[in-house]
Amino acid sequence: MSMLSQRHLLGIKQITENDIRLIFDTAKNFKEILQRPIKKVPSLRDITIANLFFENSTRTRVSFELAEKRLSADTINFSASSSSTKKGETLIDTVNNILAMKVDMVVMRHPNPGAHMLLAKHIDAQIINAGDGTHEHPTQALLDAFSMQEKLGDLAGKKVLICGDIKHSRVALSNIFCLQKLGAKVRVCGPPTLIPKFIDSLGVEVSYDMQESLRWCDVANVLRIQLERQDIKYIPSLREYNIAFGITSSLLANLDKEIVIMHPGPMNRGVEIDSDVADSKHSIILQQVENGVAVRMAVLYLLAGKKE
Repeated sequence: MSMLSQRHLLGIKQITENDIRLIFDTAKNFKEILQRPIKKVPSLRDITIANLFFENSTRTRVSFELAEKRLSADTINFSASSSSTKKGETLIDTVNNILAMKVDMVVMRHPNPGAHMLLAKHIDAQIINAGDGTHEHPTQALLDAFSMQEKLGDLAGKKVLICGDIKHSRVALSNIFCLQKLGAKVRVCGPPTLIPKFIDSLGVEVSYDMQESLRWCDVANVLRIQLERQDIKYIPSLREYNIAFGITSSLLANLDKEIVIMHPGPMNRGVEIDSDVADSKHSIILQQVENGVAVRMAVLYLLAGKKE
């Protein structure tokens, strides 16, 4: 079978365009399998995967668990909020204890950027980053780009707007890396307080005008306002944010074309996106959720082929 160039999936930054295309081709095959009455394949029957979530995440965790079950892997689910990490155990101790149970792969979400890099240096299992702090969230970027490609065809030259809370978002950074590797043009839009200073060094356009940005783009990926990561107030109020930067049906009605609307979830309806937009024909939000399982199956399957 074809294999990825990397042993781990730590971030989009480390993988190649060929890796991304291989993941998409594999995900397409798994998506067909997921339409069948019997959705299970025996591909990872001898593989044990530990899901380590040091941060709450229902969507990503459930999506990975489902992907693992569909591939017939054995899984261990570990939620750090109820674990010994509260008692002072280090990250490496925790993981080594889990590896003593003969685990092959670790899917981990952690609040600290770079936690996955540390693990990859110290332990033998393969690591998949399910989100590290405000740094990267590679499988979300892959499923977003896969969903865009399904809708728009080849992404080379396509114009993608990422809007909202760019500053606190790991999705934004991974999306930028992934889309650029596939040849798309990327712009970010949001209030100046929610756009990090370094962002233009990544070769993306920056705008503070939502209406003009929607006219520019083919697809808008709308990010959640992450109030739980904001230790100070970055916006005057949620209502004012909605007025200035919320995606409303009246905004879309003023465009002279149809654009695709995406959201990685969970949504703050009535803040960054109005309900009638989220549930409209413009939106592929539910397709993103469906594609998430197929893309994560592809990543697990391809990495399992790279075992050393």
